[in-house]
Amino acid sequence: MVSPLTIGKHTVPYPLIQGGMGVRISAANLAGHVALCGGIGLIATAGLGLNSPHYDGKNFFTADPLALKDEIRKAYAIAPNGVIGTNCMVAVTNYDETVRASCEGGAKIIVSGAGLPLNLPALTADFPDVALVPIVSSIKAAELIAKKWHRGFNRLPDAVVVEDPDTAGGHLGEKMENIGSGDYDQYATVRGVKAYFRETWNLDIPVIAAGGIWDRADLLHALDEGADGVQMASRFVCTKECDASDAFKQMYLDCRQEDIGLVMSPAGLPGRAILKNFDKIRQRDLSLNVRCPSGCLKKCTYKTGQERFCIVHALDRAQRGDVETGLVFCGSNAWKANRISTVREIFDELFAVADAVRQTDVVNA
Repeated sequence: MVSPLTIGKHTVPYPLIQGGMGVRISAANLAGHVALCGGIGLIATAGLGLNSPHYDGKNFFTADPLALKDEIRKAYAIAPNGVIGTNCMVAVTNYDETVRASCEGGAKIIVSGAGLPLNLPALTADFPDVALVPIVSSIKAAELIAKKWHRGFNRLPDAVVVEDPDTAGGHLGEKMENIGSGDYDQYATVRGVKAYFRETWNLDIPVIAAGGIWDRADLLHALDEGADGVQMASRFVCTKECDASDAFKQMYLDCRQEDIGLVMSPAGLPGRAILKNFDKIRQRDLSLNVRCPSGCLKKCTYKTGQERFCIVHALDRAQRGDVETGLVFCGSNAWKANRISTVREIFDELFAVADAVRQTDVVNA
C-alpha cells in the first residue's frame, strides 16, 4: 500500500516529488501537471529569466526572479490546490534572491542542493509555512545541515532528499573520482539519515530517495528499503507536458546507455549528461570567443578563465531546441525512454491507478 506524503504542512496523495531540471525543463507546465496528478511539482529556478519576456540580453539578475514568479503563477493555474515547489541551487550567484522570490511567489516547498543550503532558514524566516528540504548524498552532510540550522535558526529540515550520485542526472554532490566506484549505498544512507533524525532530534521526517527511479518496481524497491518517497526527474522529460523542446526530448529517445556519462561543470561539480554532442558545446564558446555573459554562478571556471563552457546558456540552448551545441542533462536511465507519454500515464503506471480503478469496478459490478 502506497501512503500519502506529508512534508511540513503540505500533503500529497502520492509519495513522489518531480525533480527540478534546468534550464526550464521543469517549469510551470510540467510542475503544474505533476501537482495536478497528486505529486509535488518542482520548478527549477536556475536561469529562468533567459527565455522570458523580462530578459533584454543584459538584465539576467532582474529577469530571473520575475520569470520565476511567472512560472509559479502559471503552475498554480494548472493545479490551484496542488503542491508546487522550487528547486534552488546553492551554487548560483543569486541564490538568496531566488529563494526569496520562491517564497513571495507562493512556493510551498523549497528543495535545495548543488551545495549545502546552510542559510536557507534565514532566507525563509518570514514564510514559516514553506517546507525546507535539503539534498544530500551522505549522512554527514545531513548532520552538518541539521546542526547549523538548529543552532543558528532553531529550525530543522521538513524532509531530506538523498541523491544517488551513481544514477542521478544534472549536478551531483560527490567528487568525480568517487562516482561509479561501487562504494556508495543509497539506501543505507536513506536509513542512516532517518535514524539520525530520530535518535538525535526525536524527529520522524520523510527521507526521499532520488536517482535512478524509473518505474513502479524502482518505486516499490525504494519504499521497501526505507524511503518515504521518491524524487523522479528524467522519467518526466518524455511527456507532452514537459517544458523542454521536442528536439530535447528526442535526444532522450535516441540515446543509448553508452551515450550517458559524466562531465565536469564549470561550477566545479560533476554532472551527468548525454555526451554525443559534448565537444561541440565547448567549441561553440571558443569559436565565438564567448565571455561570461551572465555571471550566473558564484564560482565558475568559465567566468574566471574560459575553462570548459558557459553552462547556463548551454542548458538554455538545449531547452529551446539547439541540441547541437546545447547541454542535455539526464539521469543514468534516460536511455529507457522509448515514447512520448503523459504525466497522468506515468502516475497511473507508478501507482497502479488504473488497476485499482478496474478492481473497484469489478467489485461493484
